[in-house]
Amino acid sequence: MKVQLRKFVKEDIPNKVRWINDRNNNQYLHYDLPLNIPQTEIWYENNKYRTDRYDAVIVCDDVAVGLIGLLSISGGRAEYYVTLGEREFKGKGIAKKATDLLLHYAFFEIGLQEVYLYTEIDNIGAQRLFERCGFIKMALERDSALNRGRNVERYYYVVSSDYKSKG
Repeated sequence: MKVQLRKFVKEDIPNKVRWINDRNNNQYLHYDLPLNIPQTEIWYENNKYRTDRYDAVIVCDDVAVGLIGLLSISGGRAEYYVTLGEREFKGKGIAKKATDLLLHYAFFEIGLQEVYLYTEIDNIGAQRLFERCGFIKMALERDSALNRGRNVERYYYVVSSDYKSKG
């Protein structure tokens, strides 16, 4: 199974809309739902040249299967996100491989020192992924975000640029 990342392009918009609107994928995502193609095209045009973010598509054996990226790139840090959109590709280690590729990009290609993320406390599967990828749970943040109109508790995770030397 060959996993690669490639930069998000306009032609990826229909997949993004489908993946984010899928109830099996969006329980823990903080989006105004449902997404639609016209609003996502506006988002794309507003973000395609930004240097403080990196949006990529996860490709497995030449099939686009999800989204991954870095947000708020600044001061040697960035926030990580991932969504594996295609059900039949879940549970096969693809998100782990994609995360490893993204962290390599973050630390060795653009020189970040730290990548962080937030995940809701109920999102156990994601927490397992993050910990397998070297992220360390640093804190519990109570009522730190809204998801569909309710306050949620989230864990804050960090991985530093020396993660590769640990294994």
